[in-house]
Amino acid sequence: MTGILRQNIFATIILATSLSFFPVRLAAQTQAPPGPIRLFVDATQAPQKILHAHMQLPVAPGPLTLYYAKWIPGEHEPDGPIINVAGLKFTAAGKPLAWRRDLLNMFAVHLEIPAGVDSLDVGLDFLLSAPTTGFSAGASATPFIDDLSWNQVLLYPAGYAASDLTYIPSLRIPPGWQFATALPGAKRDGDTIAFSPVSLDTLVDSPVLAGKFFRVIALTPGKNPSHEMDIAADSAAALDMPEETQAQFRALVAETGALFGPRHYRDYHFLLTLSDDVAHFGLEHHESSDDRVAERSLIDESGRVEFADLLPHEFVHSWNGKYLRPQDLFSPDYQQPMKDDLLWVYEGLTEYLGEVLTARSGLLTLDQAHDALAEVAGTMATRPGREWRSLQDTADAAPFLYDAGHDWENWRRGTDFYEEGELLWLDVDSTIRRITGDKKSMNDFCRAFYAGGPPNQPALKTYTFDDIVAALTSIAPFDWRGFLRQRLDSIAPDTPTESVENSGWKIAFTGEPNATEETRDTFRGRMNLTFSIGLLLDMDGNVTDVIHASPAYTAGIGPGMKITAVNGKTFSPGALRDAIQAAKSSPAPIQLLASSGAQIQTYSVDYHGGLRYPHLQRDSSRPNYLDEIFHPLAK
Repeated sequence: MTGILRQNIFATIILATSLSFFPVRLAAQTQAPPGPIRLFVDATQAPQKILHAHMQLPVAPGPLTLYYAKWIPGEHEPDGPIINVAGLKFTAAGKPLAWRRDLLNMFAVHLEIPAGVDSLDVGLDFLLSAPTTGFSAGASATPFIDDLSWNQVLLYPAGYAASDLTYIPSLRIPPGWQFATALPGAKRDGDTIAFSPVSLDTLVDSPVLAGKFFRVIALTPGKNPSHEMDIAADSAAALDMPEETQAQFRALVAETGALFGPRHYRDYHFLLTLSDDVAHFGLEHHESSDDRVAERSLIDESGRVEFADLLPHEFVHSWNGKYLRPQDLFSPDYQQPMKDDLLWVYEGLTEYLGEVLTARSGLLTLDQAHDALAEVAGTMATRPGREWRSLQDTADAAPFLYDAGHDWENWRRGTDFYEEGELLWLDVDSTIRRITGDKKSMNDFCRAFYAGGPPNQPALKTYTFDDIVAALTSIAPFDWRGFLRQRLDSIAPDTPTESVENSGWKIAFTGEPNATEETRDTFRGRMNLTFSIGLLLDMDGNVTDVIHASPAYTAGIGPGMKITAVNGKTFSPGALRDAIQAAKSSPAPIQLLASSGAQIQTYSVDYHGGLRYPHLQRDSSRPNYLDEIFHPLAK
């Protein structure tokens, strides 16, 4: 008992002393920051896929280096969309100034400010003609919508922390459009909106959603802090969210309060974009989230199931990622590289808590949540890339894995720290419950770890791996360092099956489709046959991925091919499923005719196991921790 108490006290001291507010300063800073920088953005031509920006910077004579943001918080890679900057011009005292790009840092430009000049004018355009992939570099405008990320349209002087630079932003939007943002002090005059002065880090952290078809839904009317959903769509019909779904989002807010306790923001905005013509993703911000999904995501049941866990995930990031952030993932000036080694916490824990909150708020039913977990666990348990790449390396390699395609994703591995991280933290939760006799859980970890800081005000604190170990130890004394490192560093650890089994369930593969994944696949327009012949393909037969060493791989099929016939009949999803089932009672291989460029060839797939889909089955010999975890906390 004495040893356990000493361990608890020591862990608590470490946690209290190391989780301090991060001193946001740059070692190279030798002078006071310049005065406020004025930024005006004209988005009236956003439907034409172009933005115009103008800046006025206080300057002093001599050399000046200006940066374009390179490492964007939440994107975890040096992907600032500088490729879409055009028309860059500098003017001082009415005369143009020459400039040159840095030859090593392409995100820096150098100028010489003439004697007697104290103000620099900067003009640039940002081209919105981007692919529907990526984060702030992806497509962000349609004829009816513009998702403005301020990092797209500004430069800033080198040598200062983003928190020390002040901007006075304003924005002009197309006539008749509405807007929403977490930026404070918005005052609209016609189609121009002026905002209060803010630090650069607050500005970059506060996107603006504007659009013609717009709806605002108050989720906590009359309460402080307030929460609202701000929705822009490509059609008025897409805004018609069912009342039941609104109630589930209100429950989400209540459940985060029950899980975390204090809220570290002044108010919160779910900025939701409904369009088929923008990049689809979620990006976290401290007082808002930038969530972009398909146009019919609110009005089609399959669409609601498809994106059910997106807003809970991004909302969790307000605590895990924005209020508390891994120390190595903090870049004070958007130029210093981020180290992604703790993304299994930043994203993996967020993925876990997001899935838990999705179930607790009712955005997925309990059965749907079971199916969603079965799909993740089944995929990770059978992912061949785990045979050579560790979970830790997926986080370390994130800066290039985020840009990897989906072809051969199963063998390369992608950003699996989301999915395997979710299973890791489920295992942590079940282990805490087991060793404490079900008296403690990740609920207690969250209330302790995310406590502190000013109430209803944004703040940033950083943590390390040691802080995570100390926080877990303070909740439940255990060798958490060894527990985590074994699962992070080993090749193909048993985490997927172990986490499910320790929560009171088992992974089972049957011929019955996984209902949640089937609904999502219908919305995505794809067939997932990865657990049987090893193919992921769309409804037209285009092969997206082939599982390494699967029957389809052994037959010679690769990503990018198109299946046109099955056993001598024209391809259809039903024909392929029927052929897989028929092969269970026949020794003959499945014959697939597929094209690859100009080549057409028949491939013999020697598989006789029938259709296989992952499910959860209750193990009555163990406590049912999983359903305890999914049970709502808020009253």
